Amino acid sequence: MNGISPQLQNQIAQYQQVQQQLQAVSSQKMQYDAQRREMTRTLDELNSATGDVYKSAGSLLIKVEDKESLRAEIEESVETMEVRISSLDRQEKTLQEKFKVLSDTINAAMGNMAARPADEE
Repeated sequence: MNGISPQLQNQIAQYQQVQQQLQAVSSQKMQYDAQRREMTRTLDELNSATGDVYKSAGSLLIKVEDKESLRAEIEESVETMEVRISSLDRQEKTLQEKFKVLSDTINAAMGNMAARPADEE
């Protein structure tokens, strides 16, 4: 990065770091959203189930004696996922704003650097 000021080098490093964080947060948000959708489908199936219900415990299926307790457990898990998704959404928006500011700053600085040699001649 010859000819680039230390300040601009630092901004480029921050830009790359924010980009990685943004990708990680987006990926995590997608995973939580998929889990939430799966839990919601499970809850729908539980609500329409008649007869015996089983739940997975590791590699075992265990008969559920109290469907209401299981329903409450799944609903709580769905709510937890929604809170996590909401939190990640806020993080993602903050990182997107920071990403845009850094991008604009770097592009302006690079534009000034490209114009400078012509001015010096």
